[in-house]
Amino acid sequence: GPKTSIVPSVRRAPSTMVLKTERCSFSGLRVYPGHGTRLTKIDSSTFLFLNGKCKKLFNQKKKPAKLAWTTTYRKAHKKDIEASTTRKKRRVNKSAFTRSLVGASLEVLAKKRNEKPEVRAAAREAALREIKERAKKAKGKK
Repeated sequence: GPKTSIVPSVRRAPSTMVLKTERCSFSGLRVYPGHGTRLTKIDSSTFLFLNGKCKKLFNQKKKPAKLAWTTTYRKAHKKDIEASTTRKKRRVNKSAFTRSLVGASLEVLAKKRNEKPEVRAAAREAALREIKERAKKAKGKK
């Protein structure tokens, strides 16, 4: 039969379509393409309305700031503000704190930290020497 190859499908991130939205002249809500009605006055000023409700209220010369569902009202009465202005979190600088380890108290750790590097180097060399000697003895026994 015909040869079929199985190709693993590559999953792409879902792309979102970008739509050019405009704002309703009355309510301030988004008007998507293909929606809403446009009113042009004799002085060639244009207004875009989301729906008949907005257009009707505009023609009645109602103030959007007095209607609770409009964005102008929400801005005027300080609604939604806590969402936009969030306080910066204060960062607490923690100072370095040494805790005692198992088998070593704080005094021992402090003494080790404060001793001179030469002393520490000498101790390290002595420990290395001892390890090497132990290894030699083990080799000699084999």
